[in-house]
This record gives sequence, structure tokens and C-alpha cells, in this order.
Amino acid sequence: MNTTEVKGSWNEQKGKLKQKFAVLTDNDLMFEEGKKEEMLGKLQITLGKTKEELHKIIGAL
Repeated sequence: MNTTEVKGSWNEQKGKLKQKFAVLTDNDLMFEEGKKEEMLGKLQITLGKTKEELHKIIGAL
């Protein structure tokens, strides 16, 4: 999978997450190379979910 596919896929998933959790903003879902863990940490705090729960939610999109 190339970088374009990952970005396209993440943009789709980001939109679905924002629909499911209205409290999320673009800043919460900003994906930067090498900062995945930081983003997941912000989502954990915002949504009150564990890392495992977030992986399940994102995987189910």
C-alpha cells in the first residue's frame, strides 16, 4: 500500500469517526507520520476509551 492509499483511507475513516463521535475535531484526527501514538493518546482522552477500544472502533469502520 502506498502513501496515497493510506491518506485516502485515513480521510475516509476520519470522516466516519467524526460522524460517530461529534465531539472530535480535525485537530484530534490529524495524522502525521510517526505521531500515530500521540494521536491515539489524544483520542483516548477525548473519547474516554482504551487503546484497544479505539483499535476496534477504527477497525470496524
